[in-house]
Amino acid sequence: MDLGKGYYSENTPEIVELSKLSEEADLIENDLFIKYDVKRGLRDLNGKGVLTGLTRISEIIAKKNVDGKEIPADGEIYFRGYDVHQLIDAAVKENRFAFEECAYLLLFDKLPTGKELFEFEKLLGVYKSLPTSFVRDVIMKAPSRDMMNTLARSVLTLYSYDDHADDVSLPNVLRQSLQLISMFPLLSIYGYHAYNHYHEGNSLIIHPPKEELSTAETILYLLRPDSKYTELEAKLLDICLVLHMEHGGGNNSSFTTHVVSSSMTDTYSVIAAAIGSLKGPRHGGANIKVVHMFDDIEANVSNWEDEDEVRAYLDKILNKEAFDKAGLIYGIGHAIYSKSDPRAVILKGFVEKLAVEKGKEKELALYKMVEKIAPELIAGERTMYKGVSANVDFYSGFVYRMLELPEELYPTIFAIARIVGWSAHRMEELANNGKIIRPAYMAIEPRKEYVDMTDRD
Repeated sequence: MDLGKGYYSENTPEIVELSKLSEEADLIENDLFIKYDVKRGLRDLNGKGVLTGLTRISEIIAKKNVDGKEIPADGEIYFRGYDVHQLIDAAVKENRFAFEECAYLLLFDKLPTGKELFEFEKLLGVYKSLPTSFVRDVIMKAPSRDMMNTLARSVLTLYSYDDHADDVSLPNVLRQSLQLISMFPLLSIYGYHAYNHYHEGNSLIIHPPKEELSTAETILYLLRPDSKYTELEAKLLDICLVLHMEHGGGNNSSFTTHVVSSSMTDTYSVIAAAIGSLKGPRHGGANIKVVHMFDDIEANVSNWEDEDEVRAYLDKILNKEAFDKAGLIYGIGHAIYSKSDPRAVILKGFVEKLAVEKGKEKELALYKMVEKIAPELIAGERTMYKGVSANVDFYSGFVYRMLELPEELYPTIFAIARIVGWSAHRMEELANNGKIIRPAYMAIEPRKEYVDMTDRD
């Protein structure tokens, strides 16, 4: 259906003229933000965020205090006080999945015993199902080309299937959160299969879930026609999920969760709002840009091992002469981190094994070269208020491509992981029964006298 039929489209003279008026009416001079000390993006020029709340869920370290001064430091991330690197290393050493254990930790502020983890995984398995006919009546109807929109619509529709949808008591919100954590892989993968069938003309495949599988295994099992995957594939995807599941209360989608939860609305509305935030290319869609950028580099650089040739092409990208001409080297830089993003460091340590299994050593070498060259080029071209380094999106898209995950699902894989963090932040906001979040905006429009219709120009 073309929603433009019967309406003014964006290219009609009327809409073009009105859009110009709107832009002129809304534009605010940058000098005014400086004059009134407005922290745009709720961050200062050094990337330090404005303190808007307190959280016990996770901590992000990007600087260290030395002799009374804050200086850039290698990034660190802690889940409920535990170093994420140690959590992942322990799971790898014991040859088990980490996502469910970290989900328990984030929700309940304790590392589970073996029995507690078994019971928790069993509960998530029981919740790993959708209402009767939901796939047919909701997911298969009018499938979207955008999987995040499909996911948000499915989440909002689940409200109608919940007899206690508006109950914001903590036990009920926890029940809803656990169900959504279990349902997200189903909603995402089934949504993709519907799109792939109705829009791309491919076979429709719907595998029923298995309660005993981990979240990472469930994704691969539901997605692939033959449901087959290697242990290495599942374990590396599990690590990706852990690295994406939580990143402090200040990231855009988690802050959205706090803001919307503070209005005391229902869980489904809150999570749909968080999905809308994560969908944005400045937040959850960045790894797609990274893999597309590397496609472009591989197509235009004849010798991937020639550092000078790679450097010259990256310089073209940075100067808006190549790729999408936005002047950005995607996957490099982060709003908070400077010297290193711990998630990228951890992921990079596991990527090599999968690259060998998939025969992608040459591509991995190119990624490592760009990771080395890009910060040097950026520092030479632009004023730097803090250092830049590879972020988690730099390698995650490469991993997803090696796992043969369709690009349409990249942002929803992020959401499948981050639903845990969102749930923890929603519970935290409700537990503390804070005020509705309402920051201040300064009005700068001058006062005006009313003009009668007959006297207007």
